[in-house]
Amino acid sequence: MSKAANKIRPLSDRVVVQPREVESKTAGGIVIPDSADKDKPIQGTIIAIGNGKYIEGKLLPLQVKVGDKVLFGKYSGTNIKLDNTEYLVMREEDIMGVLED
Repeated sequence: MSKAANKIRPLSDRVVVQPREVESKTAGGIVIPDSADKDKPIQGTIIAIGNGKYIEGKLLPLQVKVGDKVLFGKYSGTNIKLDNTEYLVMREEDIMGVLED
């Protein structure tokens, strides 16, 4: 568990994600310019999750868990900085999918 997970507790259906840099080179070693990556999803690891979302008085737990590697849109969430490390806080619905090993 990261140090940031001890410093922030997301509320409701929000999660804290540590983004991971996407490889900007092809397998052959060709560098892809930033302008070509604008619409690609971004990957990251969930480091903290909220309790869930209340719907009609019932608490629905989140479908993701701490440690999941996830895909999300380039403009998803809100950037925060804790201990000189960038994180994103976003709603679970902004997550496109969980990467399986």
